[in-house]
Amino acid sequence: MASTCPGALDEPQVRAMFDRIAGLYDRMNSVMTAGLHHEWRRRAADLADLSPGQRALDVATGTGDLALELATRVAPEGEVVGVDFSERMLELARAKAGPRVRFESGNALALDYAGDEFDAATVGFGARNFSDLGRGLAEMARVVRPGGRVVVLEITVPQRPPLSTFFDLWFDHAIPALGRVVDSQAYSYLPSSVKRFPGPDELAARMWDAGLREIRYVLTAGGIIALHVGVVPT
Repeated sequence: MASTCPGALDEPQVRAMFDRIAGLYDRMNSVMTAGLHHEWRRRAADLADLSPGQRALDVATGTGDLALELATRVAPEGEVVGVDFSERMLELARAKAGPRVRFESGNALALDYAGDEFDAATVGFGARNFSDLGRGLAEMARVVRPGGRVVVLEITVPQRPPLSTFFDLWFDHAIPALGRVVDSQAYSYLPSSVKRFPGPDELAARMWDAGLREIRYVLTAGGIIALHVGVVPT
């Protein structure tokens, strides 16, 4: 499916890009975030509000870090499924997780799961890659039972200096420079995808449009990271 956002890559291009960078993905995440991405994923798992024995879905799971965090919340009898359209990412996720998480190939815009199948659904740093954000959010809401939660963890653009100035320097210059060593297209795409993505208030509105209620969000890391959560209405 072609992207609906001007200047965005088409879905096959995004899939191919993530297949190419999969081997260095975890390392680059740690470099770009000074290792803080693990804490942000823990906070996203907290917002999912899972209990032992429940089922969770992690969409656009990548190499599986958020899915693994969810697995600690539902153990020992619960189940976590991680879904992604990059087969290379899934290979790495399976090697990392072992039997603790079931990883499956799939499209976030057409999830191959029944309605109300999960107690929560999450997406960490993947929603901005949805070629149709509204459809992706609606799919996540569809597969979660009434009363369950949908959590979105994303980078957002800070609005006030000095952090906004630092953000521009880091994302417009430092990350593309680092990325030239790895994959120039991928790490030029990252800053542009962040800037195209809706800000916190607009994302909350998009989650409402997708059928979620009781939506709230928290900003952290000085306003660079937004964690949104919404509840599937009963």
